[in-house]
Amino acid sequence: MSSAGGRNGFYLGLGLALASSVFIGGSFILKKKGLLRLCRRGRARAGHGGHGYLQEWLWWAGLLCMGVGEAANFAAYAFAPATLVTPLGALSVLVSAVLSSTFLNEQLNVHGKIGCILSILGSTVMVIHAPQEEEVSSLEAMAEKLKDPGFIVFAVCVLVTSLLLIFVAGPRYGQSNVLVYVLVCSAIGSLSVSCVKGLGIALKELFSGKPVLKEPLGWVLLVCLVICISTQINYLNKALDIFNTSVVTPIYYVLFTTAVMMCSAILFKEWQHMVLDNIIGTISGFLTIVSGIFLLHAFRDMPFPPDLLPLFLQQSRADLHASWRSADRHQSCQHQPLLPSEDKGSESTEEEGESM
Repeated sequence: MSSAGGRNGFYLGLGLALASSVFIGGSFILKKKGLLRLCRRGRARAGHGGHGYLQEWLWWAGLLCMGVGEAANFAAYAFAPATLVTPLGALSVLVSAVLSSTFLNEQLNVHGKIGCILSILGSTVMVIHAPQEEEVSSLEAMAEKLKDPGFIVFAVCVLVTSLLLIFVAGPRYGQSNVLVYVLVCSAIGSLSVSCVKGLGIALKELFSGKPVLKEPLGWVLLVCLVICISTQINYLNKALDIFNTSVVTPIYYVLFTTAVMMCSAILFKEWQHMVLDNIIGTISGFLTIVSGIFLLHAFRDMPFPPDLLPLFLQQSRADLHASWRSADRHQSCQHQPLLPSEDKGSESTEEEGESM
């Protein structure tokens, strides 16, 4: 990224990733409101296999918003490394949490706010220390990487795990454990990012005048991307319908980011040429994000009364409150001689008027 073109691509990918987070965070709210309206009408819920949400315009608005966000995310992956774009998805957690407390009456306590701040700080650290991926400038080079044994093993593990979650764990634990459906979305999402990277390379070659449409790899990646996105949408709807939005969104972000980092490290060899400080920075940033997401999720229903403050803060608060009360009393005492005198004067005037 030392050249001007590399810097321009970096900032363009960064801007697209930020816009994507805003649209995707808002899409969760629109979809949830559409599912809630559907539930109030007594229609079959998505968590129970119903597809009545296809007739709800709010759900379609959320899908359109998510489509815009995913399109911006698609373009961001074409211009910037995956480990730069993916951590910025933490902003979608912040957007979703703030909008949930505003439009869905889902409380965001002090722990949740601290968690959002930690997620943003961790994302910033990860962006600063983001590893550089190997340059892939053609579909031929992308095909060679997809044939790598390490990536093939990873893809097979993802597919087998997803099938077990869908057909074995889903019927048993899908209604009670949020991880089942979210794990399916995250695992399949890691493969969709690889498809997006390949299609981004294909589009660049298409705009440069190369006969990309004759290459079968581009069409294979497009079909795989459609299948992956359809699966993600289906099981994300089930998770949103069953569980709270403030629970689904952060857990999905953590698992999705982890899966994408693993896939990108295997496919694009992003960690081979990293120095020690960038490795430590990337891991520290990700752990900071995980800590923030944990605060946002684990203490979402816990109130934060003043009694939870440390003793020295409670003492300071009590002293401050006492000083305010004493100041109020002192201020009222300054006016006490004036008010009775006026009352006495008025009373004497009334008595003189009565005597006359």
